[in-house]
Amino acid sequence: MAHKITDACTNCATCVDYCPSDAIAGADSKHNIDADICVDCGACVDACPVNAICA
Repeated sequence: MAHKITDACTNCATCVDYCPSDAIAGADSKHNIDADICVDCGACVDACPVNAICA
């Protein structure tokens, strides 16, 4: 199951730099994870400074 970015996202884009599969893209107020591309590695979870990413 792909990770999800919650409304706590501050749109800082730190997670984008850590995603090995390029599954994270920017949006208006928060980033989104493409479930079809996400490999469920958890790198984004560890990188997020505001803990806005969950499984």
